[in-house]
Amino acid sequence: MNRSGFTLIEVMVALVILSIVLLGTAQITTRQVHTVATSAQLQSAVELAESRIAKIEADPNYTALESLYVATENSFSSYPGFTRTTAITRTGGTGQTNDYKKATVTVNGPGLLAPVTRTVTVAAP
Repeated sequence: MNRSGFTLIEVMVALVILSIVLLGTAQITTRQVHTVATSAQLQSAVELAESRIAKIEADPNYTALESLYVATENSFSSYPGFTRTTAITRTGGTGQTNDYKKATVTVNGPGLLAPVTRTVTVAAP
């Protein structure tokens, strides 16, 4: 007999192969979407940390850095859910050769695997 078409076994094997390919594609797509979302959150945290570091570096008032910048902030309209903490520690003191301040900015936010931290050292004038 001369039959044209596919047998039931051939159709089932083709469906299994197609299912494996589609599941693999779905898994890759899910990972990519998660990576993109995490990257956006990480970029937002980096922007918050680096903007505070830039302000500290540009401020000429060395003696008042602590009173101006040491704080924990959590009301960012563009970055809901983010918290930025700034700490400044002084090493040495007035008139000493090693008088400097180290400012550390830490940002936490939704979707971050770990906090983003940036540090800068500011020397006394």
